[in-house]
Amino acid sequence: MGKSETWWTGERTVSIVTDTEGWFDRFANELVDRIRENDDRAAFFRDQGQVLEGDIAFYLSCLKLTPEHVLSRNRINLVVHASALPKGRGFSPVVWQILEGLDVIPLSLFEMDGTADTGPIVRQSTVAFEGHELNDEIREALGRSIVDICMDYLVAETRPVAVPQTGEPTWYRRRKPADSELDPQKSIAEQFQLFRVVDNERYPAFFTINGQKYILKIAKAN
Repeated sequence: MGKSETWWTGERTVSIVTDTEGWFDRFANELVDRIRENDDRAAFFRDQGQVLEGDIAFYLSCLKLTPEHVLSRNRINLVVHASALPKGRGFSPVVWQILEGLDVIPLSLFEMDGTADTGPIVRQSTVAFEGHELNDEIREALGRSIVDICMDYLVAETRPVAVPQTGEPTWYRRRKPADSELDPQKSIAEQFQLFRVVDNERYPAFFTINGQKYILKIAKAN
């Protein structure tokens, strides 16, 4: 470890940033607790502009690009993206990959470079599903895996080396409520992957017959 990296083995100041209130909040707070148990200082921020100067900042489940003057407050700024970057840059990569029929979703932890999803990768892992999980279960597994890959990075004996992304990038577009529309002419089995990823409250599955829109909600029978 070079002289400039000796800070890695001391008590570090770590920020967890989640700029949109929602499903990841519980996991962000769990990550703060685990970082503190690892004898580092940690704090949670909703507003990117309030991030303090420190060593490491994780920007998790964020929708806004982080300005350079905020990135400069920490030595390292990191994001977890659920795809094998550079493939699958963009929005809602887990949903799109499940709709593609994938059961094993890659996770990429990478250093931010000021452009969305383009920074060098420092850790990769996967989240495996059995094909029956619904939205809440998918998020549960994803949230825990994000916490784990962040902690795996932090407990490394030396600072993990970042490797540039290689290969041809692909992009996922932002999903809209209209993407939850079912085709009434198709079977449930044909559209089950869409049923798995819809949110019953925010963007429920729906279909239209004779000009009337109908909403369907899905839950497992226990």
